[in-house]
Amino acid sequence: MAPAVVSGERFIVFLFVARVALAAPARLAAPLAVLASAALAVELAVDGSASAASSSPLRRFRTRPGASSGILLGATTLPSVMLSRLIQLSRVLLADPNGHEEYAYLEMQYWAVSISCLSVLAFFVWHLRQSPSNGISKASKYGLLLIILYPLAYLFYFLLTPDRSLSATSNLVYLLYHGVAAVILIQHILEKFPSCSSFGEAILVSGGLVLYCGDMLAQTLSKMEFSVSSKAFIHTPGTRSEIATVIQGVLLGLFLLPLSYKSSLQILAYCKKPEKQRTQTVVDRTQKRIDCFVFYVSLLVALLLLVPSWTRLVHGFDVHPFVWVFNYIFTDSRERLALCAYWIFVIYVSIRRFYNISKQSKTERILLRKYYHLVAVLIFSPAVIFQSDFLDLAFGAAFAVFLILEMIRVWEIYPLGHIVHQFMNAFTDHRDSEILIVSHFSLLLGCALPKWMSSGFNDRPLTPFAGILSLGIGDTMASMIGYKYGVLRWSKTGKKTIEGTAAGITSVLAACSILVSLLASSGYILSQVLLSPLTLKCLNLLLYDIQSKHKS
Repeated sequence: MAPAVVSGERFIVFLFVARVALAAPARLAAPLAVLASAALAVELAVDGSASAASSSPLRRFRTRPGASSGILLGATTLPSVMLSRLIQLSRVLLADPNGHEEYAYLEMQYWAVSISCLSVLAFFVWHLRQSPSNGISKASKYGLLLIILYPLAYLFYFLLTPDRSLSATSNLVYLLYHGVAAVILIQHILEKFPSCSSFGEAILVSGGLVLYCGDMLAQTLSKMEFSVSSKAFIHTPGTRSEIATVIQGVLLGLFLLPLSYKSSLQILAYCKKPEKQRTQTVVDRTQKRIDCFVFYVSLLVALLLLVPSWTRLVHGFDVHPFVWVFNYIFTDSRERLALCAYWIFVIYVSIRRFYNISKQSKTERILLRKYYHLVAVLIFSPAVIFQSDFLDLAFGAAFAVFLILEMIRVWEIYPLGHIVHQFMNAFTDHRDSEILIVSHFSLLLGCALPKWMSSGFNDRPLTPFAGILSLGIGDTMASMIGYKYGVLRWSKTGKKTIEGTAAGITSVLAACSILVSLLASSGYILSQVLLSPLTLKCLNLLLYDIQSKHKS
């Protein structure tokens, strides 16, 4: 039976994409429309092949049980977000002296993430063509046609760009790197981490990682004297904050940690002579000790040597990033110390309370985890209002700690591996696999990404709160109301209920109305939006134009 073309999720995604595309220039909106159409065609083809599970060519990739493919949502989210940011920055191009450089770089990132998603769609279509029984479906043909037509959209963009000083060949090389890297990464994710994600979630993760690593590579190459990339196509903006630099440097070190750790183990295994006299138990125990030692040494090398070297090369940091963080927290800031004490208290009380509940009661795990969403509201909301920059740093530190703990848990690094695994298992459910536990990453990044992306110019006061409101309040209320009172389901196979959806939307709207009143009364909107430096420059330019017209 063929899957339905229209569903609730697809309808919402197309409303979102259409809203963004209508507000953007045609040269940028047309590629997004083509990408969304191609993603819909590929999703229909994948869902159709899944109905014939015995002959599906995508059976080799085991996705999260019970989850929809989500290809349309995964392929359009990042390009739509990047285009939304471009629309926002276009409002202050005249007032910001660095605006054109940042806008051009963000435009290149928009194309890079779009090509990454398009390449993954082509990867899926190629696998669908390997079906031995039914050949290629009609939806696959439409998807392949739209993927082939996408380069025409890029040509349309290039012809309509007023400043074409950048080399088209260099641009294509840069975009091709993102496309190839995204395909390699998503194949690695689906093969090495089975049942950990849906296709759409894998697209989001691979596209986001490739984009972030591409940004690191662009900044590194632009600072190297032998590189011609800075003159060819990589124009990284020179207005990065110190907090963003520290976060990016630490994450670079942690992303390279698995490579250095595994490489060191392979070198040791190659150099070590076989010992036949020892029993297998003694050999295993010795090997675990060696693995632990190599991991902690690799971690120290990454954090103490690699991170400061990169920050000094790329951003001219004269002090070690950890020393800078220490000075930032403990120098002239009672609010930051008070906020840290508040965070420690809330986290300690909530973990101790909910961990005991998870062991002693029969509360559904999905509901138990939603309580942590409410805790996220208590933790992050005051920080957004009173210490916005410090919250950016705290998000980065929390993400780094989560990465380290997950590596320790997966690789069973002594002595914390078993402890972390036992603790995390108390909050897992069917959505987490036996290999990776990603729920805490989803909650943290869901709250952090809107805040990170709204740094700099932001003329929407609720944008930094988007993740907190949607995950902490909307998702929590939708799950609780849907679980307890939900009767009417959106589909026969899904678990989402109309009552839960209505509760989520209503709770977010109510929270937004209350939050706007609180922000207005506290002076947050006036200080962060209306009186921001870029807004004042825009007002000055507007007044100058009015005076010029009046004189003439």
